[in-house]
Amino acid sequence: MRSEPGGVVEDRLLGGKLILRQPARGHRAGTDAVLLAAAAPAEFAGDAVDLGAATGAVGLALALRAPSARVRLAEIDPALAALAAENAALNGLGDRVRACVADALAGRAAREAAGLPDGSADLVLTNPPYLDPAASRASPHGGRALAHVMPEGGLDGWMAAAAGLLRPRGVLLVIHRADALPALLAAAAGRFGALAALPVHPRDGEPATRVLLRGVRGSRAPFSLAAGLVLHGPDGAFTLQAEALHRGEAVLDWGAPRA
Repeated sequence: MRSEPGGVVEDRLLGGKLILRQPARGHRAGTDAVLLAAAAPAEFAGDAVDLGAATGAVGLALALRAPSARVRLAEIDPALAALAAENAALNGLGDRVRACVADALAGRAAREAAGLPDGSADLVLTNPPYLDPAASRASPHGGRALAHVMPEGGLDGWMAAAAGLLRPRGVLLVIHRADALPALLAAAAGRFGALAALPVHPRDGEPATRVLLRGVRGSRAPFSLAAGLVLHGPDGAFTLQAEALHRGEAVLDWGAPRA
């Protein structure tokens, strides 16, 4: 990590392969972003949207791995969107990755005005704000609060936006708190099928703290539960699988989405 003027630091993810300029304070990309990008199909080719992209870690990680991917980084905070655009150029991905200022909850017309027309994506990846304002205290840091706190009732609107952006049979990938799985499934109902959940456990035998959810727009295939991912061994170090994911040397193998 290298500090720069203006409260920005330069981090390296995926074993140093991805350079990411991020605010020194506020939301910073980490394991959630790595896992979400690694959940995408190994040979993905097509149009993807990183919805709520912050500085672009998820979409950039996908573009770095998948040379035929075209990625749009959609972020509500103009300062973060500007950093996302810088990061695309910094990693030599500016020809396939572009950032835009867009509010996922603002409705179809606003998304289209931002360059995100409905039905334009084969894949949407998203790490929605995961705190409920009624049950948590927002961070006093504005950027962190914006990244972490979902407006009341906003998850349904967020999932509706993701569904709108996708083409028929397009794939949604979400990472969220494990206890949000019922709300995610409720918001996916009528929009996505072939839903598959993959729990993420801090250690073997401990309850999951995160869940990855995959869905296919318009599918009627039933729900499935994948084998869980364990991040740390008894010594606190990453498991071999988690280490390979964090170094960008592996993807999550949880089967292809069913039609």
